[in-house]
Amino acid sequence: MSGTSRIIFHIDVNSAFLSWSALEQLKKDPTSVDLRTIPSAVGGDVEQRRGVITAKSIPAKKFGVTTGEPVVKALRKCPELVLVRSDFAAYRRYSRAFIALLREYSDQLQQISIDEAWLDVTETAGDTGGALSLAHAIRRDIRTRLGFTVNIGISTNKLLAKMASDFTKPDRVHTLFPSEVPEKMWPLPVRKLYGCGGATAARLNQIGIRTIGEAAKADPAVLRSLLGEKGSLYILESANGRGSDRVEAEQREAKSYSNETTTPRDITAGNFARDAHPVADGLSDKVAERLRRDGYSASVITVSVKTDSFRRRSRQRHLSAPTNDPGQIRSVAWALLSELLLGTEESAGLFAGGNAIRLIGVGASALDRGEFRQISMTEAMRSIDEERAEEKKRAASAEKQKRLLAMQDLIRNKFGDNAVRKGAGGQSAEP
Repeated sequence: MSGTSRIIFHIDVNSAFLSWSALEQLKKDPTSVDLRTIPSAVGGDVEQRRGVITAKSIPAKKFGVTTGEPVVKALRKCPELVLVRSDFAAYRRYSRAFIALLREYSDQLQQISIDEAWLDVTETAGDTGGALSLAHAIRRDIRTRLGFTVNIGISTNKLLAKMASDFTKPDRVHTLFPSEVPEKMWPLPVRKLYGCGGATAARLNQIGIRTIGEAAKADPAVLRSLLGEKGSLYILESANGRGSDRVEAEQREAKSYSNETTTPRDITAGNFARDAHPVADGLSDKVAERLRRDGYSASVITVSVKTDSFRRRSRQRHLSAPTNDPGQIRSVAWALLSELLLGTEESAGLFAGGNAIRLIGVGASALDRGEFRQISMTEAMRSIDEERAEEKKRAASAEKQKRLLAMQDLIRNKFGDNAVRKGAGGQSAEP
């Protein structure tokens, strides 16, 4: 490793959702079995045993259980598989604690997802020996203070650090420096190359490229004819261990906010109002909360669904003025969802074609921090006195609503998403 090389860690929580569900269960009942030590999985409808696996324990992996496969198929592989429900409120808490702990070691942190991040520790680690000592210190600290385990990959760029963290699990530290690429990375199947999807790997396999090493030495012209300019360049560069060493610690400006969830059961015309309404409301509230947290309003609201045949459909509406009010977002989202599924006078809805819905999403885009607001013609023609009176009334109401929403956000962040719910008349109530 040269003196100018950076030292990058990739830290990845081992079976994050499963581990965090296990910790929650042990908190409630310390005498219960640790889900991480038995064949277990998160996902699907626990009672009806349907849906897909979103996380599995290492013992479950030994039975061939894979993330994303149907629960029914997983149960055929492992009839003793213990299934648990997802708990996203808990997952967010653990994720925040995980990221906060990593920031104690370096502020050069780039979070990739809820359970993984890159960390630039060049200034702290110093050299390879220091990097190994630091990685083990972080690994032990997370296990001791937070109760779960991680894998840490060490290298001089983000690609190789990510590849290293995927080596033997759990609770391990691995290095993959450029000099180690031929020995540690090239023998791996090309599908294991970070960023190489299943379709790309299959095309490479068809022309005899089965390992990362074979991809690294492939004829660029052949790869170009197969994958195009960008795709072939990425495969060649990555297979040879070349990647960015820039950990982007700065938060990028958000362009949109969205939340989606798989529904517990198929939603059809018969159970639409009962089952879809609370889901759409919950997603709308979460989008509104995130907008307010970051100081944004949105002018476009979008709803999307996925049918039982895995097709996505969406519908959106442009608002007359930007908003981050949960009530308004809920109202627009429900109207759009009804149009999309039940239809309008001009077009039939998805239910008319016999479709059932398995996923609902709500999104907000065309963001605005308040720099621009369109004034209606009616407002422009009001007298000055009337306008001032209206403005005072609106400001007082908005301030009251703002304080109420801020208080709700504070309660939810501290006590969980279910700490505040709607009471009679649509008012928020404590549980």
